[in-house]
Amino acid sequence: MAEMDGRAIRAPLRYALLALGALFTAAGVIGIFLPLLPTTPFLLLAAACFARSSTAFHNRLLNHRILGPTIRQWEESRSLSPRAKVSAILTIVVSFCISIAVFVPTTPGKIALALVGIGLIVYLARLPTLQRGATNR
Repeated sequence: MAEMDGRAIRAPLRYALLALGALFTAAGVIGIFLPLLPTTPFLLLAAACFARSSTAFHNRLLNHRILGPTIRQWEESRSLSPRAKVSAILTIVVSFCISIAVFVPTTPGKIALALVGIGLIVYLARLPTLQRGATNR
């Protein structure tokens, strides 16, 4: 059985977390190429799933040349780089504006989606930002 914070986790939970980790990793990688799909949140979710289910997959994700630095930074300092933060906020603004304008037909739906977008932006804006020149070690 795998360990989770010193406790053994059962095989079904481990396999579910492995599957979710793989799914979130795939969504994060697709998000690199599709501007409306956020990359960083999916990769952070994948890392959390792998951390609880597979040390090997977790380490592989952390040591990835392209994907690893943002995940390591989050795990070590619970902060985002200014670039990651601005990119996430811009993605939310663009995707939510398009969704509100094109895909949501009712006014209450538009208002609800706008409030969710504002909530996400406030949450991201309040996250700590890695200071220039600081290291993530």
